[in-house]
Amino acid sequence: MTSASQRQRRIANLRGRIAGPQDAYERCRAFPCKNRTTADRGEGLNRLYCRKHIEFYRRHGSYVKASYGAGELRPYRLRALGWLKAHGHELVVRSAVESVQRLYRSAGAPIAANRLTGLSPGDRANAAWAQLRKANVEPLEVVAAWLAVDLRIRDDLQPDRHEEYRQVQAAKLIHRMAGGMHKRWELERPDGKMALTEFHKHPVSRGRVLRVLGCQLQAACGELCIA
Repeated sequence: MTSASQRQRRIANLRGRIAGPQDAYERCRAFPCKNRTTADRGEGLNRLYCRKHIEFYRRHGSYVKASYGAGELRPYRLRALGWLKAHGHELVVRSAVESVQRLYRSAGAPIAANRLTGLSPGDRANAAWAQLRKANVEPLEVVAAWLAVDLRIRDDLQPDRHEEYRQVQAAKLIHRMAGGMHKRWELERPDGKMALTEFHKHPVSRGRVLRVLGCQLQAACGELCIA
């Protein structure tokens, strides 16, 4: 186990690297952004991008290309689902569906969206799979989500072909499919009348959890491809 003194040395080293001179570009590499990089500002170690584009990358899997919208992906999901149903007898399709089923089974108990804060990316990914299972999302629809992103990227005139972008886009899509927590209850007001109260909470779709989900989905479905 790491001792307290070792942790303190690592923290001191990190602070020194942040505060010290950096071999960094002065401006963010995302054209036409004119912000200074986090390394140049002494706010981080990234020598290529500013804080704004680092946060953009955490949400979308790319420093410059935004995520595909649900409506944009819907026709591709329908096309992929139709193809999967027509080829459901093929070994590669059955293998992908079974892999998603294993992810469902190994995910553990669902965790409410308001209890995810502080959990590791792996635990949050398991919570997403458990929520998909709880929401009765068919594994075939999850496989279709991966294929839909692949089809959309192939049709994109200005695509981002990095694996990370593909993984994050698929993860964001199944995150939406899993839904969130929705509760309604009645409370008595001071005047004696009942008032309906609602609480809606969705998991935050950003950061390492998207990479974990995307990698797991790619491992399950990566051999599938619609010609």
